[in-house]
Amino acid sequence: MGLFQKYLVNKNIFKNREVLRHSYRPNILPHRQPEINTIASILAASLKGETPSNILIYGKTGTGKTACVRYVADELEKASQETVIPCHVIHLNCEVIDTQYRVLAQIAKNLEDHDERPSDGTRSNIPFTGWPTDQVYMELKNLLESVGGVMVIVLDEIDKLVKKSGDETLYNLTRINSDLKDSKVSIIGISNDLRFTDFLDPRVLSSLSEEELVFPPYNAPQLCDILQKRGEDAFMEGVIDPPVIPLCAALAAQEHGDARRALDLLRVSGELAEREDESRVAEKHVKMAQEKIETDSMIECVSTLPTQSKVVLYSMLLLEHIGKKIFTSGEVLQVYREVAGTLDVDVLTNRRITDLVSELSMLGVINTRVVSKGRYGRTKEMWFDMMTNRIWEVLSKDQRLSRDTLIQLDTNRLKALVR
Repeated sequence: MGLFQKYLVNKNIFKNREVLRHSYRPNILPHRQPEINTIASILAASLKGETPSNILIYGKTGTGKTACVRYVADELEKASQETVIPCHVIHLNCEVIDTQYRVLAQIAKNLEDHDERPSDGTRSNIPFTGWPTDQVYMELKNLLESVGGVMVIVLDEIDKLVKKSGDETLYNLTRINSDLKDSKVSIIGISNDLRFTDFLDPRVLSSLSEEELVFPPYNAPQLCDILQKRGEDAFMEGVIDPPVIPLCAALAAQEHGDARRALDLLRVSGELAEREDESRVAEKHVKMAQEKIETDSMIECVSTLPTQSKVVLYSMLLLEHIGKKIFTSGEVLQVYREVAGTLDVDVLTNRRITDLVSELSMLGVINTRVVSKGRYGRTKEMWFDMMTNRIWEVLSKDQRLSRDTLIQLDTNRLKALVR
């Protein structure tokens, strides 16, 4: 029997596991009809050739923001085919397309795909890089005019674009209509970060957030509905024990009502049951899946941290290494300076290090609490609530942060610093 034969033969669990992937686009979006109706009512103006208001959509990960926008966008393009006003929607992921040049060039590329005129060989074919940004912007305006109609530009994870490249891109896009005659542009920004608008110029924010929409987290019963519907298409009939879906929903509801988390739990539970060659998905598989997902997500999170965040995290690991199970922000600063000097990296300001510590706490890599020291003020205490061996393993893949670096650091000096 071949190595994979048993996996091909065993079809007792899944009917179609792709239904549980984040990329799957269901025909029905439970518990999001009010949000869908709101977005549709705003974009409906485009079917009359009018400019829809710009929309800023907030909500935590897994609350259905992108899925709802894509659903409404598909419906809008279908409806526009029955009118004389062409409406097109361009969806950009700003985690990948994160500079002004890339955003403008990608919009232009999509516009060329929508341009139904016979090609005369004069299309711009804007290069991936190399043109002045002003030239790309002018070419984009020309393409918008030639295509005509209404163009809705969706900037998913818009906060990533702003944090990396500033708000110049948004400034230009929100004012592009004043330079257009035969076409109109509307912007939809989607963000998981409710505070990213702090980075925006007030004029940009005013133009971008003509309409604001907040997607609330799903509660446990709503997540149960979502999982029940997906589970019917994803699994063979009768293979899921009754407590499995409510447990997945309850665990995900604790994690800010994240539907993606709930779907991951259900899918991984099925995969673990399948690997064990069992005929049913049980509660034990959900608990195993939760542990696996938490470990995998933590490894991914740590491995993709910027260098300075890794150095701060490394300093915390050193504190635990020398016996400090709970350490303060002041102790982290002291050890950080030693580590940065040893690794020959720039030493950040205290304020910036404090920001990085807060980010590590927000990501769940460490736990923090603010404690009062009486007349000495307040300080932040930190600790790890998991086995740090896995974090060491991930950081050690960066050669500068291997455990061998400990040899270069005077452990006794570190102990004296934080005594």
